Amino acid sequence: MNSINHFFLYCAGVHEETLKKYPQEHNKYVAIGATIFFTGLFAAMSGGYAMYFVFSGTYLDWLLAIVFGIIWGLMIFNMDRYIVLSINKSKTGGFQFLQAFPRILLAILIGIVISRPLELKIFDKEIRENLKTTYIANERAKTDSLNIIFNKKYAFELNQLKALTTERDSLDANIKADRQKLNYEIFGNKTTETSGVVGYGPYAKRKELELERSSVYLDSLRSKVSVKESVIRDKQKVEGILNQKGLSNASLDSAVNLAGFADRNSALGNLKIKANGKVDQATENAVNFIGLLFIFLECLPVFVKLLSGRDAYDRAIRNQRIIDEYEADAYIDTEKAAIDHLKEASIDISINRRLKKLNEEIEEEV
Repeated sequence: MNSINHFFLYCAGVHEETLKKYPQEHNKYVAIGATIFFTGLFAAMSGGYAMYFVFSGTYLDWLLAIVFGIIWGLMIFNMDRYIVLSINKSKTGGFQFLQAFPRILLAILIGIVISRPLELKIFDKEIRENLKTTYIANERAKTDSLNIIFNKKYAFELNQLKALTTERDSLDANIKADRQKLNYEIFGNKTTETSGVVGYGPYAKRKELELERSSVYLDSLRSKVSVKESVIRDKQKVEGILNQKGLSNASLDSAVNLAGFADRNSALGNLKIKANGKVDQATENAVNFIGLLFIFLECLPVFVKLLSGRDAYDRAIRNQRIIDEYEADAYIDTEKAAIDHLKEASIDISINRRLKKLNEEIEEEV
């Protein structure tokens, strides 16, 4: 067997010296070991990708992600290896399933955990677009909320500005209309409000005087509006409204790159929901099927072990286990018997020692 087969047999947890006697079983256990190895590899990739977003922006974030990814992969690898090794093939099929059922539940839980980061990577492009939409909506909602609070807080000042602006615009429109009428009067254009006589007559003089007074008042209104707008802008600056700026493409990309695991996970869930609030069945099925695929891959080592028949290697391991158990029990019996014999010898020695001491006491009295 080459080194790769040796490695996969180690992953399967077999006793190679025993397996060498049954070469027909090598391929099966190599396949089981390879399944366990690749499950651990997927777990390492998944954990590393998730940890990259946990440590994103910190010093040596990629190195920390690799280290924690390897640790996570090794932990899952060791757990899968234990799960497969703990299934006793010497029992009946029903007992094996009952024995493996808690391990299947654990494998499903592990599959769900390791599948999520990989799903995030598979749908990375769609997640980035969803995050951009979410960030823009949040920015607009924040601005709208600030504006609503500002409008309620400074409603009196805003109403004053609105009234002054309305009056200014109305007066400006009236002045333009009256100036047009004045021009018609001077140049002799006949209308319902002009005489149609060319020249600068009394009506024209009176109209021009009214326009001058209106223009002066309009200038004062414009000044008041300007002052009021300046006051409102100062208040908006104090309240932080003027500091709100729309997100540019560069800032959006930067925000998406810094998005954490929770934001990306939430965005993946939002992919299933259309803009109208209905469920996007195609996207939901794609996400669910990919998750089920990784769950199946995680459970595959257990299923392979359960579905495989009891082979010569299993019987040899069972027989060796029986022999080892019998030898251990025999060793205990032997040690117990030895202790019992030693106990009898100790009693004889203790009796002789006491008899000798008693004889010495009698001789002293005589």
